[in-house]
Amino acid sequence: MKIKIKKILKGKKGNFSLDINISTKDNTVITIFGKSGSGKTTLLRAIAGLLQPDKGYIEVDGKVWFDSSKNINLPPQKRKVGFVFQDYALFPNMTVEENIAFGMEKKDTSFLEYLLELVSLEELRDRKPHTLSGGQKQRVALARALARKPDILLLDEPLSALDYETRKGLQDELLKIHREFGLTTVIVSHDFSEVFRLSEFVFVIDKGKVIKKGKPEEIFIQERISGKVKFSGTVLSIEEDETVFIVSVLIGNNVVKVIADPEEVEGLKKGDNVIVATKAFSPFILKV
Repeated sequence: MKIKIKKILKGKKGNFSLDINISTKDNTVITIFGKSGSGKTTLLRAIAGLLQPDKGYIEVDGKVWFDSSKNINLPPQKRKVGFVFQDYALFPNMTVEENIAFGMEKKDTSFLEYLLELVSLEELRDRKPHTLSGGQKQRVALARALARKPDILLLDEPLSALDYETRKGLQDELLKIHREFGLTTVIVSHDFSEVFRLSEFVFVIDKGKVIKKGKPEEIFIQERISGKVKFSGTVLSIEEDETVFIVSVLIGNNVVKVIADPEEVEGLKKGDNVIVATKAFSPFILKV
């Protein structure tokens, strides 16, 4: 995927320019990370063809979708994109099955059955969206996006409104789907644990521009622990204690117990190498 676009945007503090120049390998999970209003969602909409850049080009899987110099601008229906919106954007008058089928370019009953099974919705196929939980709605939206058999899957903060357990389960499903379909997956997120769990590469956007890029650990670990007291160790055990977790870490010949919240231990398991760092005498854990 190659993207080099410019677009003037309106922000809370006045106009600013979305000026993006990124290139990624196919079949990878990429996160677009940044504060609200930095241009993350606008970038996804430009890739999908829902918004036209002022100039530049977009190329996916060797195909040019947008090139202002050659007057090329494929409409959304001609771009092989699956888009999962933050608010799910399901059709309220359609059943689960009908919502998923709507995403298909042509009717394919066997593929529809496969998608229902993939996201565990076979028994809910006749339900309307208003009767579903947040996690179930998200599965419908994901299956509808996959129904197009896309080359690229775009996810706009897809799990932000879900509780911890539901979010963790859907993260596992996203990874399974990414591997099974061999997709290039682009996720908009501002959740550190989600980035570390899902992403292979991260682009950090601020005021419309990429200010950092690299693997999650290259960007966030060094940024968070720079100048602080830190030790490396190995996780011996993770024990839940009401609303927090007690993580035992072997540092040298000593065992240190650290109180961690659910996001810190998400994806963490016995034997993982971690960094225990302190900030204002409060320790936190980072997987490496």
